[in-house]
Amino acid sequence: MIENHIENAVNELFANLKFTAEPAGLYDPLRYMMEIGGKRIRPRLCLLTYSLYKKEFNEEILNPAAAIEVFHSFTLIHDDIMDKADVRRGVPTVHKKWDDNTAILSGDVMSIESYRLLAKAPAAVLPEALKLFSKTAAQVCEGQQYDMDFENLESVPMEDYLKMIGLKTAVLIACAAKMGALIGGADEKECNLLYQFGYDLGLAFQIADDWLDTYGDTKVFGKAIGGDIVNNKKSWLMTRAIEKADAACREELHKAMAMPVETESEKEAKILTVKAIYNKLNIGEEATENIRQLSDRALGYAAELKLPQEAYQLLENYANKLIGRTK
Repeated sequence: MIENHIENAVNELFANLKFTAEPAGLYDPLRYMMEIGGKRIRPRLCLLTYSLYKKEFNEEILNPAAAIEVFHSFTLIHDDIMDKADVRRGVPTVHKKWDDNTAILSGDVMSIESYRLLAKAPAAVLPEALKLFSKTAAQVCEGQQYDMDFENLESVPMEDYLKMIGLKTAVLIACAAKMGALIGGADEKECNLLYQFGYDLGLAFQIADDWLDTYGDTKVFGKAIGGDIVNNKKSWLMTRAIEKADAACREELHKAMAMPVETESEKEAKILTVKAIYNKLNIGEEATENIRQLSDRALGYAAELKLPQEAYQLLENYANKLIGRTK
């Protein structure tokens, strides 16, 4: 079964991915970040789209798949510093376990390692692979800057929010989908359809992540619930709430956003207050419907590939698992 083959290949890939360089002060945080794991959704997607064209996984695809995950992990290290996040994947974040300066430098070397791995892609497609990867890397940074810029604004239009998460989150998932197809030998049209599949799925995934930050379980989510609310992040939920609220409710929301968060009890009070407003406006339900629509759109691109049913089913299964969809 191809899904088991992908699972085994990903597990083996990261079990064997070793960073043995010194000094330890630079590379230990990198090793720590890779060892705490994660869902590995991007390398799984990369191998999945590759498997639509070639059945055996070898170094030509395994190294680029690893490159995408290493780059993603680098962005998380820096993202956690900017968000002042204490927990990632259920354990202390790199900057909490070490310090900010160490986390910044270790993240930098991680980004360099990702290019070293990508450079092992087949020579015939390496220029195109580097072009795709470099453009994606710049876009992720652009998305992070928009995200930080939004923190200084009372509200942002939904269009701007979607642009931000498109850059910060969706393009790397789209890159993984296209990279696997490109190295597998897909033609340009197929590569672009799989990119769009990954992009819309990435939007759905980020909105689902925003939903989980308010409505999820810490043990399942892998990080503290309510962080977006505490930090006044312009999540999909907050953006939609401000957009939907009448003047009185919007004022109530702005007052809630100004609540102090110095102590744990103050943080909890702010989270509960904002969540109550979300519930009054049915924001959680709207988010789940938007996730479903984006997932359907992604699968529409997959359908255009005219794949055999079993191949299309692989993409559908991946999409449903990614966003926790059961129907």
